Amino acid sequence: MQKYNIHTVQKDETLKSIASLYGLDKDALKLFHNNHCAVKDMILINLNGQKELFVPRTAVADKNILVKFGRGNSLTLQPETSVRRYSVVITIEKGEHKSELKYEVSVRWLKTEKGHHFFEIDRTSKLYLNEEEVNEIADLLAYRTSKVLYPLHISTDEHGQFEGVENAEAFSKRWPAIKEELYKEFEGKTVSDYCEKIEKVISQPEAISLYLKNDYFVRALFFGIYQSFGKEFKTEMTTTFPVVDNAIEPSYKLTLETDPVKGETGLITIEGSGKLYEERNIDDFIRRSPFSLIIEDDPVMNEEGHFRLISYLKGETSLPESLYLECSIMLQEEKKISVSVSGIDEN
Repeated sequence: MQKYNIHTVQKDETLKSIASLYGLDKDALKLFHNNHCAVKDMILINLNGQKELFVPRTAVADKNILVKFGRGNSLTLQPETSVRRYSVVITIEKGEHKSELKYEVSVRWLKTEKGHHFFEIDRTSKLYLNEEEVNEIADLLAYRTSKVLYPLHISTDEHGQFEGVENAEAFSKRWPAIKEELYKEFEGKTVSDYCEKIEKVISQPEAISLYLKNDYFVRALFFGIYQSFGKEFKTEMTTTFPVVDNAIEPSYKLTLETDPVKGETGLITIEGSGKLYEERNIDDFIRRSPFSLIIEDDPVMNEEGHFRLISYLKGETSLPESLYLECSIMLQEEKKISVSVSGIDEN
């Protein structure tokens, strides 16, 4: 993320006039420049031949392009808009094997209450696997049985991070009609197995939340990017993501940054990157162990995995216009999940 701008010194400009141009104190400008330039280009008292000056990233002529932060350079989620539609592409890679899911969803803000936000998520398209509409019996049944969850109501915390499912009681009411349709269309043990699987999920509230925690779209869109970024416009955070099937998700240590200046499209940029940060080693994850089988006072942390996120916001308090999340972990071979979400413009 860019930390400064460059001002090209014009003829007859002085340190004071340049500082005034950007609404800065001249001593503050001199200090900032000297902290970023080479020794030979440092300003002693006044300009002495410098052709370029380093100026703060927020030192811009047009103040309308600056992000309007809250206290502590914070972004606060206040998504009081009607409905947002998204196109979703999820790519799952394991070694040489790669599969891609595509579908569309709508996200509607319901309310904000005591620091928590509530949303309704609904599927608005068919599911496509590797560019073809799902038609294999197993994939089709997995998709059709999961429709019992939609419309889905979820909650997030104040940072916009997914917390849990809020309308679990509705699933058991919807299920009989969906089940009846499935048995009209399919027959045999396979359909019974899938029906039993989803019935186990919807019969237990804790199982529903666990099931939805593995929803890559929900976890990516409601990642929790609305943070206080501090004077350097960055923050450190530890997060988890369901890149593998494990009762305790792998943990990643990230640096999340934002640009105080909006891009050419007028969008706010938030970027995150980091590494796996786990006491569990590769073998632990292969065995699906929820904890390290080797207890050490000063363990060597497993960093064999990467995390990357980039999100674009139209407004300081809005849901993302688009985002890309990529998460990987090394097992016997690398496994990587990528989630691409793009807003669909309404006609």
